[in-house]
Amino acid sequence: MDKICITVIIVSYKSAQLTVDAIASVFQEKNKCTNLNVNVVVVDNASGDTPVIAAAVKKEQWSEWVTVLTAPKNGGFSYGNNYGFQYALQQGPVDYFHLLNPDTQMRPGSLKALVDFMESNNKVGIAGSSFETLDGKSWPYAFRFPSLISEFESALQFGPITKLLKNKIVPVVMGDENTPIDWIAGASMLIRCSVVKELRGFDESYFLYYEETDFCLRAKKAGYATWYIPKSRVMHILGQSTKVTEVTDDPKRLPSYWFESRTNYFLKNHGRINTMLIDLLTVLGLGLTTVKRAFKKLLLNKSEKTVPFYTTDLIANSSLLAKNSQKKPFISPL
Repeated sequence: MDKICITVIIVSYKSAQLTVDAIASVFQEKNKCTNLNVNVVVVDNASGDTPVIAAAVKKEQWSEWVTVLTAPKNGGFSYGNNYGFQYALQQGPVDYFHLLNPDTQMRPGSLKALVDFMESNNKVGIAGSSFETLDGKSWPYAFRFPSLISEFESALQFGPITKLLKNKIVPVVMGDENTPIDWIAGASMLIRCSVVKELRGFDESYFLYYEETDFCLRAKKAGYATWYIPKSRVMHILGQSTKVTEVTDDPKRLPSYWFESRTNYFLKNHGRINTMLIDLLTVLGLGLTTVKRAFKKLLLNKSEKTVPFYTTDLIANSSLLAKNSQKKPFISPL
């Protein structure tokens, strides 16, 4: 029987040692899965990581199955993965692509669980892992597609409303069974090669964030389901590869590209009028939340830590401003 060909793509940006550790975890899986032909393509997004990673690959004698590429620019997550897709498709047969963050490590059996599920379910186009944090705590989340209701609830953060709209909230706490879901985190995502080709990879108009959400939505529209596979366990040091979602006591200001990606996603998938309505209700929800927190501070002398400048940054990058109201064209070399 021919081996199933898996190409693992790791996009690295100033995370050389993390990437080496991630490759080492793939090596353990590669040795155990005798029915899989596993190769790794590392894409250094023009960050200077290549020398360190290449030296480790040579030292560990991984050169036969690990390739390190240096992209000509830092074009973001979509760009880096598309760069890896292009290279791998030119080199030979690929049955599945496995996207893996540099700040992850595969636990035993994680790759096999994803492949076994996909091989038994040919209508599924994408499968994602469950995660654990560095200290071993479970992080069992997958996600619904964002909507007008989910954005308003997220901005409002009011207990009774949250409870009422619980089936619309984007994050979903997952159980121990394989489950269909709208989208899964790109930190560990197995994709059929045929789906990558049909969808022309990721949309490079997203620099970072919302690209995997958009990809899973486009896959769904094309007839391919996305599933969450809890037996595939991956350790993820949250936020280490981007520093945006890093878990700290003090929330950090979000970069402009997070807000740009959010607006881009809604414009592409909901249209201009609906996106403006979404942004308007989100700003309204944030305003009500500000009032609620002010009363809480005044009456109970309790303050909440919030993301700095979130409301002003969201407005500045929202579709409510004419300069942000046009969707960006789809960009992909595939």
